[in-house]
Amino acid sequence: MVTSTFGKIFLEAYNEKYGTQYDAKSFFVEKYWPLFFNHNKYMMWAQNSPFVQMKAGQKVETLTDIERNDKLEEFIAKVESGAADASVALGYAASEEKEYATTSGQVTGIPLEKDVADIYLSWIGASLALGVAGGMTILFNNKNILLDIFEGWEVYRSVLTRSEQMKGNQISSWNGVWLAHRYGRSYNPRNPMDNFNPFTPKGEEMSVELNSWTKILSGIARKYGQSRMLGYVYKFGKTNTTIGFIPFSLNHIRHTAELYRQLFGYEEYRQAEELFGTAEGLKKSCQLGAIGIKALEPKGLAEYVKKGIVPKNKEIEKKQINFHTYIIWILAMLNNQELWDKAQTFASALKAFSESGEKGRRDRVNLTNEVLSSTNKRIFIENLSEVVAFVDDKVAIIETAKLVNEMPTDNVPYFLTLIRFQYATIK
Repeated sequence: MVTSTFGKIFLEAYNEKYGTQYDAKSFFVEKYWPLFFNHNKYMMWAQNSPFVQMKAGQKVETLTDIERNDKLEEFIAKVESGAADASVALGYAASEEKEYATTSGQVTGIPLEKDVADIYLSWIGASLALGVAGGMTILFNNKNILLDIFEGWEVYRSVLTRSEQMKGNQISSWNGVWLAHRYGRSYNPRNPMDNFNPFTPKGEEMSVELNSWTKILSGIARKYGQSRMLGYVYKFGKTNTTIGFIPFSLNHIRHTAELYRQLFGYEEYRQAEELFGTAEGLKKSCQLGAIGIKALEPKGLAEYVKKGIVPKNKEIEKKQINFHTYIIWILAMLNNQELWDKAQTFASALKAFSESGEKGRRDRVNLTNEVLSSTNKRIFIENLSEVVAFVDDKVAIIETAKLVNEMPTDNVPYFLTLIRFQYATIK
């Protein structure tokens, strides 16, 4: 199925890069199995497979070399017998049709000819998936990405072998943090673990901490110049979820990152990149049909956009990076960096108007608040018309009214939010 396809793409790329002639079985036996299962701590837990079916008294931690080889031989025998269910082929259907609804993903009703090689390839392909925060996994149809993920397998095995505390069975989580690190500026090919500590304590164990999908995609967008990349999004677990092939707009991700670095600096962007894409999460964002600017929306922004809230200046100072992500995302959505300056000019004019009234009277303050609380084109222009009569220098007011009137309706709430952020900052 799909996992076999990605396994095949990888194996062809591997043989080409290293000048080898592995077929699916020989690669599985000579390269894959020794890394993943020929140790007392597995790199992946394959539910119901021969590798996790323990006889009485057996535990992964105490298996002998002979017992591990027995499980490999049992697996091979099952594959060679023609079995192609989920216990031996990752991503394939369960052996019982009644289990399809909860345990199977990527299942087709079309009768397909099954090749033994595809079974081995399914393990290789599934093990190249990138785990992201929220529980979903992504496979990218790019041979160089797959090869770079493979590089991390030996590093992960080394980490598991060195540390008794390190939790096993986290290959997808590892792949995600590894690739983000591999494509980061601090990556040192001579010592891959330099500046890399993706582990967090959980009880008595150390666990791989999942990366956000945006951090992984930021690295991919930096590494590859293409405008889009196709990813296969799914989840294996007690219940399987198949979303399918989703196009990821690398241009949008790249532009957002460049805009942030330009306005607020590279070091701050490194802290901010995981905040993008948190409003909905990857799974829900896939319902849009493609991952672009909209999917990058940071959590918390919608309240300011929809409710017309003016944040307190202290709130902005306390959560500066959050507000910077809001600003960058809005500018990316509007696709016009000049609107940030226009929002600042208007906010300054509005502040001057608010402070120009007679002492003790709040009529101009109230009018200003009504303008700031506007959340759509009609209300904004109506409220602004109440202000313009009291202003001597009407240029900034009139230009902003004209700008908003000509702006696409969907963009107006975002621009008005920029104005509120600018006003809160200068206030």
